[in-house]
Amino acid sequence: MTGKETPRDPIERLARLPALYQLRTLQSLNGAHRRELEGRWWRWAHPGQNAPGGDWRIWLIRAGRGFGKTRAGAEWVSAVARSRPGARIALVGATIEDVRRVMVEGASGLLAVARDHEAIRWFVDSGEVHFPSGARGYVFSAEAPEKLRGPEHDAAWCDELGKWRAVKGDAAWDNLLMGMRGSDDPRVVVTTTPRPVKLMRRVMAMRDCHETVGRTRDNPHLPRSFVEAMLADYAGTRLGRQELDGELIDDVAGALWTRTLIEQRRVRAVPELVRVVVGVDPPASADGDACGIVAVGMGDDGHGYVLEDASVHGASPEGWARAVAACAARHRAERVVAEKNQGGDMVASVLRAADAGLPLKLVHASRGKSARAEPVALLYEAGKAWHVGAWPELEDQLCGLQAGGGYEGPGRSPDRADALVWAMSAILLGRRGKAGVRGF
Repeated sequence: MTGKETPRDPIERLARLPALYQLRTLQSLNGAHRRELEGRWWRWAHPGQNAPGGDWRIWLIRAGRGFGKTRAGAEWVSAVARSRPGARIALVGATIEDVRRVMVEGASGLLAVARDHEAIRWFVDSGEVHFPSGARGYVFSAEAPEKLRGPEHDAAWCDELGKWRAVKGDAAWDNLLMGMRGSDDPRVVVTTTPRPVKLMRRVMAMRDCHETVGRTRDNPHLPRSFVEAMLADYAGTRLGRQELDGELIDDVAGALWTRTLIEQRRVRAVPELVRVVVGVDPPASADGDACGIVAVGMGDDGHGYVLEDASVHGASPEGWARAVAACAARHRAERVVAEKNQGGDMVASVLRAADAGLPLKLVHASRGKSARAEPVALLYEAGKAWHVGAWPELEDQLCGLQAGGGYEGPGRSPDRADALVWAMSAILLGRRGKAGVRGF
């Protein structure tokens, strides 16, 4: 089918209409047509909302807010109830109130996704949902794990696992799984925004767990204005990466930087800048690590501000040299500080070939990356170093540097972080920042 052809499927035709015409079309549907549309959820759901095929016991939907996790969970439970008369389905949330307000009565809950002809009954006092097929849903709270000890279930839906409290939440999960013996094919769906808790990691590591990972922006049915506003406010921050992109973000033991510290040092604007330095950590080889390129400015308040992470990966020497020169030009840098341990005079040659007038200073590192980074980390703790906006890849590397010399961040080397250290040291530490560093 070419782009100009009209799709035969009416659902596809409806999906291609502008929002206003979609609304008018939906309003014009009669009861039979609406039931047909509701019954074909699988046709207009986005890919991350459709249950995976194959042999799985746990389907973990770990995604950002607005991805459609709740709708996917409610539709899956409804499909189980229709296809398995008499099924016993556990509905488990962080609290009873969460189950009632979100999973059952919510805008995308079980009552909302029921088809027009389905007389689903919700008994609030007993915490039971009765489906027309005879299947029943039973409400449980992760705060009361003992109530999951004993009952047998054919299927289960667990919502916001990341909110389940330690100890009680772990016990609730264990008791639930031990009761999943009501049929030959018991299955559990988990819908959650990720949080770095032990239970989340346990579930992710289970051998029969199928994981769906998604972002808020992956849901095509969300208002564009909402997505754009959320990205404008939170993109790249720890909160945005967790709540919008569905990333599981944790702190490394003994790290010089923590996620919380970086979030506390994030600003949207800078004061008047009095000087700018670009730090460079050249790659060891053309096909090896990235070339770290970070611009740092000093404000008239005496603080340092990370202005840009302009690092490049996989570039030739000429390519990363041009990137350095471009970054220096954009920020009118008074100095480019580049490490010469890897490449020696070649570093100066390629940089000056890119820009003969580049204000270059080469430095030799006689101490390890973590040792050089420690004085800069102290600047953050003292409230003297700030990030203008969010630089996720750079921040991941900073949070991977450990006191004592270890590194547990992304990539083989913290090249971006090292470039920041060179620039911030030159801006704020002066001679105090030259411990273990010799300038040439």
